[in-house]
Amino acid sequence: MIRAEGNRLAHLANGQLRTRASDPLPQRLAGLADALDALLAEHRPAAAAAEEVFVNQNPASTLKLAHARGVALLCAARAGLPVGEYAPTLVKKAVVGTGGASKEQVHAMISRLLPGTKIAGPDAADALAVAITHAHHLASARRLTR
Repeated sequence: MIRAEGNRLAHLANGQLRTRASDPLPQRLAGLADALDALLAEHRPAAAAAEEVFVNQNPASTLKLAHARGVALLCAARAGLPVGEYAPTLVKKAVVGTGGASKEQVHAMISRLLPGTKIAGPDAADALAVAITHAHHLASARRLTR
């Protein structure tokens, strides 16, 4: 989670929600929903953003990711939040400057954009990149409507 005021970005929180792989999928998704609902209630964001699902070489992994993404979108909708959705290549281009950036490049750029932030891993860096992309998108949209 970030705060964006004008061109300034401030880190609020980041992390990775984990579930037990041995639990049935419905139970894992319910746990994810509970954790996201708690985070949204605690931080009360004004908006949410999500990365669009990309199809990788493992269809089962893609499907599980899509389920988790659906839970995240549902939680945001129940909280009344507008949600921005962005393709992974657009996020990388917005943050790093190239749509083919590696996870390491994204992590390094997030560290530069949010100095002093302890990033909880590559997935957390990706989530912060999506949040920054959304903040930039909203700022551009506001400038265009003036």
